[in-house]
Parts: sequence; C-alpha cells; structure tokens
Amino acid sequence: MMATTHALWGMALALPVLATAPEYAPAAFLAGLVGGFAPDADMYTGHRKTLHFPVYASIAVIPAAVLAVLVPTMGTIALAVGLAAAALHAVSDVLGGGIELRPWQGTSERAVYSHYHGRWLRPRRVVRYDGAPEDLALAGVVAVPLLAIGNEVVTAVVIALLAVSSVYVVLRKSLAGVAARLAGLLPAPVREHVPARYLET
Repeated sequence: MMATTHALWGMALALPVLATAPEYAPAAFLAGLVGGFAPDADMYTGHRKTLHFPVYASIAVIPAAVLAVLVPTMGTIALAVGLAAAALHAVSDVLGGGIELRPWQGTSERAVYSHYHGRWLRPRRVVRYDGAPEDLALAGVVAVPLLAIGNEVVTAVVIALLAVSSVYVVLRKSLAGVAARLAGLLPAPVREHVPARYLET
C-alpha cells in the first residue's frame, strides 16, 4: 500500500485517544502519522525487511499500550500509538502486492519479511499494488472519520495526504518506467547501490 495510506491509518489509531484523553490527542496524531510512515524509510535499503516487523512490532504494542493505559502521559501514549501504527503498516503490507517494481504483474512472492519466522510472507494481493484504485479507496475510507473531527491541523494533513495519493494513483504505472529508465542512466559504480527492482526492464 501507499505510504500515505499507511500514514492515514496510523493517524486513525489516535481517534480513541481523542475520545478518551483529548489533551494527548495532538501527540497521538503525530505519532500515528510518523509511525505509519516510518517502516518505509527502508525503501532503498532492504525494503519491507529492514524496518518492517509484522510480528515483533505487534508484540511490542501490547506492553506499550498497557503502559499508556496505566501511566497516561504524552510520551507513553505517543509511543503506544506510534508502535501500533508501525505494526499495522508491516502487517497490512501482506495484503498488498510483492516488492517488484511493477507489482501489478504479480511476479514476486515477497510481500514483507517476518524476522520471527525467518522468511518472506507472500503477498495476498487484496490491494493489488501500491497506488491501485483500491489503495486510494482505503485511504479515502479512513479519511472520513479523521476529517469529521474538525481539527484544522489534522484536516490539512489528511487533505494533503489524499491529494498526494490521488496524483500517485494516476501516475503509478508510468512512474515505474521512469524509475527504471533513470536507474539505467546512472553510472555503473552508483548503479551497484540501487535496489535490484529499479533495474528491472
């Protein structure tokens, strides 16, 4: 799924905080946004493996959530929401396509790496590929409650993420070709450090 979709769903995890402890909601929304984005920081270094922990991150959420309930502070709540967003990101990547440059072709059986199992989990392709129309639909669905709360900052962030998502969906398939062409133009010493999927023809 798109990083923006993950970020929006991460922000949605802050909605219970808004309902129960609104004073901590700004930190929770920020933590959800950052946590939703964070795993994709490995985009160019072992994508969906280096920073994706579908099992371990999910386990880590449990003590973090308990701590946030027992000792509710801005820090503990932000930690719990941020970890939950990162875990949700890693787990939900299994529902998408593989890690190849053109995942709509369905040539990769690698969705996300599970360090617990010591192997790649296969893609379920419920969302066929990042930037697919159903990916945008998921972003739109979760945007509704976020926009409904009426917070100006959250509204601005959500609208910006939806705008970026919409443009990406329109350009997604052509961007794969552009990326491959640009990677092919790089000098050989630089190209050695480019992820193999960008060198696909």
